[in-house]
Amino acid sequence: MEGIGNAAVVMAPEQAADISDQIRRCALPLPHALLARDLQTTRTHPRCTTPSAAETCKLLMWWAIIAHVVGGWKYVPRLVARPLERALATSPVVVLMGARQTGKTTLVQSEPYLSDRLYLTLDDLDTREQARKSPEDVVKSATRVTLDEVQREPGVLHAVKRAVDSDRPRKTGRFLLTGSANLLLMRRVSETLAGRATYVQLWPLTRSERIGLGACGIWTDLLATPVSGWPKLFESSESQPADWRDEAARGGYPTPALELDGHEARALWFDGYVRTYLERDLQDVAFIRDVVNFRRAMRATCLTIGTVLNQSRLGRDTGIPRATLQRYLDLMESCYQLVRVPAFSVNRTKRLVKSPRVYWSDPALALWLSGSRAALGAHLENLVLSDLLAWRDSLLPAPDVLHWRTSTAQEVDFVIESGSRLLAIEVKASSNPGHRATRGLRAFRQEYDSDGRFAGGLLLNCGKQTRWMSDRILAVPWWKVL
Repeated sequence: MEGIGNAAVVMAPEQAADISDQIRRCALPLPHALLARDLQTTRTHPRCTTPSAAETCKLLMWWAIIAHVVGGWKYVPRLVARPLERALATSPVVVLMGARQTGKTTLVQSEPYLSDRLYLTLDDLDTREQARKSPEDVVKSATRVTLDEVQREPGVLHAVKRAVDSDRPRKTGRFLLTGSANLLLMRRVSETLAGRATYVQLWPLTRSERIGLGACGIWTDLLATPVSGWPKLFESSESQPADWRDEAARGGYPTPALELDGHEARALWFDGYVRTYLERDLQDVAFIRDVVNFRRAMRATCLTIGTVLNQSRLGRDTGIPRATLQRYLDLMESCYQLVRVPAFSVNRTKRLVKSPRVYWSDPALALWLSGSRAALGAHLENLVLSDLLAWRDSLLPAPDVLHWRTSTAQEVDFVIESGSRLLAIEVKASSNPGHRATRGLRAFRQEYDSDGRFAGGLLLNCGKQTRWMSDRILAVPWWKVL
């Protein structure tokens, strides 16, 4: 077995070719059907531009198809796998965090470089009881230990801390912890292993992850390429058009995104997910007496995604006191449901709004919680944001993902600040956006162009053509970026 990227090639080429032919003849209803077609025409993914990257990409596509055929195994390579591997090579404790059902357990049990670790989950009642009564025995049970869902028994972190401090010299990669709540925000957790741990974030599946590429949008390429070279970057793309409404309705949780078809099936899954979150996960973080009010706050927030957070208005709409609502929002964020996008507030000549915008970690869950079946433009924004967040948290140092809005309502949906460069992104659910759609991008360019920081503006839309809308502002189909 030879490790390739985040996966492994386990068959000879002739065996793989035979399986590829079986896939063609069986017409399997899999998300990787596109990969099978690309493979048979010897094409690789358009984002792989170097020979080594292209070869790795091709092997990853083989792996994705084979994994679905042999035994029905459904592990999908994740973008965060390499950052996680790097973190384990440098830190004694690594914490993999993310919402429930994003694939943390599958990741830590499936990656080849994690196969030699003892795996324990605090979802198991016996293990949880042992962690409560004798945490020292749990952390000393093997040389390298993976502890899943550690937020269920936060006291075990003290034992991890003591074990790390007793190691001389320190042993890198000794503990891999996972949690469905942000340990840095949980008020019940007094010990966050400061100076001992590295934190890695797993977000819901990106579009490229769903088709087996373990990747995200081409944000890094856009920042590295002069704006004049962007059209050629997109011309070389072979990304296929997609219906953003369908993409938003599927979202990035692996089960509804990869295994369930139809509104009814996904609605049942989301209903069970929210019930589990309210009745189980949330209670691990803080005691919520009025679950009905909390759910009302979740729904109200999902109805306002893509807008600047206005807690006073949200409180009036829900009838929830301001202090209680603030606590609810903090809890949603700590469990990786709510996402607050901070404002880019470098003020030169304009008065800026400094409140964050609100989104949800997964557009499909936000759509279901809102009670609507029809996706809106805000859900396309949320789809783009989900990809941006996965990309951001795969890098060191991590770029900032922000929004920009002036007091006169000129705004840009997302601003990427990476070093000294600013990439402005506007998202429109229109197939033919006009000049007016670039109003915010043009205002941002005017404000921040004098010092050379403006890297360019992207107008992501639902059309099929790439065209210049203004100086260094390019309109491009959203699916060519994601």
